[in-house]
Amino acid sequence: MPMDLRVGDVVQVKKNHPCGSNEFEIMRTGMDFRIRCVGCDKQVWIPRVKFEKRVRKIVNRKEE
Repeated sequence: MPMDLRVGDVVQVKKNHPCGSNEFEIMRTGMDFRIRCVGCDKQVWIPRVKFEKRVRKIVNRKEE
């Protein structure tokens, strides 16, 4: 069962980005996720399965 992750959510991941931040904003969902590092604004594409394993918690949920 896939996690309930939405565009605009900010999530905390287990491993830090090379810039030192461990928070990412979700830019696009689907089979692949496009996420943006909150610290340096770098955007990364990552497969859903890999991303869901790395998510620790949802820091900020975007309201509809």
